[in-house]
Amino acid sequence: MKQYSTHIPGGSHWSLRLRRGTSMKLTDPKGGANVGMLFYNPENLLERYNAPDTLKCQHTFKLTRGNCLYSDMGRIFCSIIEDNLGWHETISGNINANTVSARWGKRDYQKDRNDWHQNGYDAFLVELAKYGLGRADMAANINWFSKVTADKNGNMLLEEGHSQPGSSLTLRFEMDTLVLLHTCPHPLNHSDTYPDNGVDITMDQAKPVGENDFCRNFRPENKRGFENNALYYLGIQE
Repeated sequence: MKQYSTHIPGGSHWSLRLRRGTSMKLTDPKGGANVGMLFYNPENLLERYNAPDTLKCQHTFKLTRGNCLYSDMGRIFCSIIEDNLGWHETISGNINANTVSARWGKRDYQKDRNDWHQNGYDAFLVELAKYGLGRADMAANINWFSKVTADKNGNMLLEEGHSQPGSSLTLRFEMDTLVLLHTCPHPLNHSDTYPDNGVDITMDQAKPVGENDFCRNFRPENKRGFENNALYYLGIQE
């Protein structure tokens, strides 16, 4: 099977291992989606996504085409090879159960079944537990399709209407990567009702990375990241 497609409903979570050389396209079908995501090295789960290094080494506050997503070992989990939205954030973290209950009312699966209100923090904990990980292994996550800015007083604000129906981005995986994701509300979302926005996912084989690759050459630091990946996989047959 070369290509695989699925839909993750709103308020859900998922995890899977992606091989290097594969791609993952995320599409917001209705608009207003938020996809929290974390990365881990499946061969060494202590190596995980590092938001501060990802931002500072590429001199940016947002993520878009050309940016690479770094581990805390200086390697690149994946690159953003396509993006028609232009801004995704990785500083706000997750919404938790107390905040969800305060904003949209307390619901649980035992009473409300599929109409319950899941939160991003617990969603990640469920997926982490599948691999023997827990709270101490939680890292700062990405929130795809979400744009956060600051007002004149320094308060962070979620820009409403940022992601329109059909907004999409594509990740190319440069390492074997354990991917955790959820479709729970952004922590700065104050909508009147619990957001129920899912995401469409398509995975495929990516084209090989060449010397003139856009992401590789987007920043000088990215070239070093790709070199670190090459050293990590030295001697392994393609």
